[in-house]
Amino acid sequence: MTSILRLRARPRAKTRGGEANVARILDAALTLFARYGLRGVTVDEVAEIAGMSKPNLLYYFRTKDALYTAVLERMLTLWLEPLIALDKDANPSDALRTYIESKLQFSRSNPEGSRLFAMEMLQGAPHLKKVLRTTLASTVAATSATIEAWIARGKLRPIAPLHLIFAMWAATQHYADFAPQIEAICGRGIQDDDFFEEARREISDLFLSGVMIRPER
Repeated sequence: MTSILRLRARPRAKTRGGEANVARILDAALTLFARYGLRGVTVDEVAEIAGMSKPNLLYYFRTKDALYTAVLERMLTLWLEPLIALDKDANPSDALRTYIESKLQFSRSNPEGSRLFAMEMLQGAPHLKKVLRTTLASTVAATSATIEAWIARGKLRPIAPLHLIFAMWAATQHYADFAPQIEAICGRGIQDDDFFEEARREISDLFLSGVMIRPER
């Protein structure tokens, strides 16, 4: 997988062994940061979970802040891949349904990452401001152009692309970010196969019924 962001690791990470070590470090760091936050985690703890020495970890990430930022950037990269995949030449009904399902599946398989990203946003995005204003903004602008192309071809209702994108994010990420609330209300969450399938179907149908132009009878 090619990252749309430049990983904040040192050059050694470009080797196969280096990439594997970086992945181990990021996985371990995500688990700890999502649970305890940036200030509640030490580099020693990340190294222990990653199964390596502290000096070895610091070879790849010089500071805890650099590691924390790399975890967030990897999360954003994974999130944006399905958005980048939206093609103006595709059938918008199929493309949007696939996107919504991908985002919901990501909330199911990466709830810790989703919550960590939400925490960063609630704190004012101190580690991601530059990336949000550059990589994220340009990606969303390109997606907005794709949606506008669908509208121009009469495939979608005339809607504001940005608000459609924001609404899809909110609906799909909610299942990870507010998992305790959902489980308290429903008695289960999207880790339950039947509940996940219900959420996938209902959210997709809700959005598509609101944006698609129905052929006249």
